[in-house]
Amino acid sequence: MKKPFLTICLSLLVFNNLSAQDLRLNLFAGTANYNGDLQSKQITFQQARFSVGTWLSYDLSSKFMIRGGLHYAQVQAADRYQSNPQNVMRNLSFASNVWELHAGGEYHFLGMDERVFSPYIFAGLAAFHFNPYAYTPSGNKVFLKPLSTEGQGLAAYPNRKPYNLTQFAIPFGIGLRMVLTDRVDVGAEFGYRKTFTDYMDDVSTSYINPTAFTNPLSYTMSYRTPELAGHTTDPYPVEFEKRGGSKYKDNYYFIGITVSYRLTGGDRSTNRNGSFINGRKGGNRKSHLGCPTNVF
Repeated sequence: MKKPFLTICLSLLVFNNLSAQDLRLNLFAGTANYNGDLQSKQITFQQARFSVGTWLSYDLSSKFMIRGGLHYAQVQAADRYQSNPQNVMRNLSFASNVWELHAGGEYHFLGMDERVFSPYIFAGLAAFHFNPYAYTPSGNKVFLKPLSTEGQGLAAYPNRKPYNLTQFAIPFGIGLRMVLTDRVDVGAEFGYRKTFTDYMDDVSTSYINPTAFTNPLSYTMSYRTPELAGHTTDPYPVEFEKRGGSKYKDNYYFIGITVSYRLTGGDRSTNRNGSFINGRKGGNRKSHLGCPTNVF
């Protein structure tokens, strides 16, 4: 009877492990910021805005999970807050809503079931949508891409193509998760997004000949030094004078707190030293069928 019983137990264990994988709903809230021509600091809370997100994650093992979901954020920056006097004199600004879809993997160094605290890293692939805008001297909101502020799409500058408002990015970062209950974890996460565009802020290369503009508002929004006191009569820069730095791409990042709820999977229990054990792993516990759960 031992061999048939063991075979049945092994079969039930395999089925239980496959069916009890943890599916989690994760919520995120925190700050968002960007790094580019109008914000030279790599990581800072200066000019930060808010971000929220939600994603589903699925445990492939106690240390590795896959994840995918949605982030929404606002980013903004203005030259007047920079430390470089030349950038302050440029006096450009922008803001943008950012919508992001992402998918990737998450690796927990100590495992998600055996410890109260679990540090982790993650990486993946994302697609995001942005649309930079600014405010005119009279306070009206205007989107910047249609203005071709650096000649993008104008006949006089055929090599300057219009930029796409939907781009790819590589998300990666670190986090720390803490177990609260059988199904609820809380934590903190920092996620950086490496992009492949230099136009999140609508600033990248150089000024153009202002006679090439087909919209008078393009002139106003491309050169904003005259809005500063004492510079109202400054002439428009000469053609190809530096406006931005196209050598480095724009990036954005999120910093915030997370709440994770396990939608499926066995409940955790605690062992003698207070560490958590998932129903899938159970140590010396036995299943409700009497089969040992630590065969493997």
